[in-house]
Amino acid sequence: MPQIETQRLILRPHRVDDFPAMAAMWADPVVVRFFGGKPVPREDSWSRLLRYAGHWALLDFGYWAVEEKSTGLFIGEVGFADYHRDIQPALDSPEIGWVLASSAHGKGYATEAVLAVTAWGDTNFSTERTCCIIHPDNLASLRVAAKCGYAEKLRTEFKGQPTIMFERTAT
Repeated sequence: MPQIETQRLILRPHRVDDFPAMAAMWADPVVVRFFGGKPVPREDSWSRLLRYAGHWALLDFGYWAVEEKSTGLFIGEVGFADYHRDIQPALDSPEIGWVLASSAHGKGYATEAVLAVTAWGDTNFSTERTCCIIHPDNLASLRVAAKCGYAEKLRTEFKGQPTIMFERTAT
């Protein structure tokens, strides 16, 4: 799994010692507001960590842990996945996602990380397109998507919630 460095971030493989910070992030009501709205139990966060490792092992892509260079702290996750989501229409290209600890919100880290990961995807995927889904009330993520070249494709529902599907073509 490649490591990617940006001006302020290190995108690296997840480690077992990331788990406490990761579980705390996914249990934060501010963070999960647009991801189902309920804090994620530690057990589910552990499964997520293992799922990230499995993506890299089986698909040669996945999620990176986001580490703040200045502090060395785990502050979030960004990457591509294939979750085989039960959504219509089906997602037919790698799906990018990002999440940051609430302490890292508002600093431009999400845009910085997503730009780095999309550049990686542009050179490593055989497909020219990637996609993402975002709740229409998640204004911060909508701004990140727009800054990173994602354009609205259509509106649908996912798990009973309104969802916007976005696409980006490699540059």
